[in-house]
Amino acid sequence: MQLSKNFWLSEFTKSQAATRRGLSNVPGPSEIAALRDLVENVLQPIRDHFRVPVSISSGYRSAAVNRAVGGTGTSQHTKGQAADIEVSGVSNRDLAEWIRDNLPFDQVILEGYNAAEGPNSGWVHVSYRKNSPRRSVLTAQFINGRAHYSRGINA
Repeated sequence: MQLSKNFWLSEFTKSQAATRRGLSNVPGPSEIAALRDLVENVLQPIRDHFRVPVSISSGYRSAAVNRAVGGTGTSQHTKGQAADIEVSGVSNRDLAEWIRDNLPFDQVILEGYNAAEGPNSGWVHVSYRKNSPRRSVLTAQFINGRAHYSRGINA
């Protein structure tokens, strides 16, 4: 199913964890609607601006897949509202800042970024919801396998 001119539902449901464990990762109608909103308002504008593909490392997650990957029970991935992304040739820090400055979003998190490891370290988590977006901007650093969050883009 095509969600926009450059995005397909299959990009959001592909999951190594689901495949390895034999778990279903099929979104329902409300999750597909939320994915369309995410694509139309955030991901397609990113694709159009940078003119290169957006790589999705984690999109929709069924509850079972979310548990398997250690996601929180409140993860927006389970609602079809979030994706973890990268854009080839664009540093993840620059991508997070561009989203913050130019797009509507609920949450943008620069995750696992370390400037000493280069511009492609980490990834960007971005979410979108129509009603009451928080416009939350965070940085997540991982220490002993646990995420530690700080406000803003700090890397």
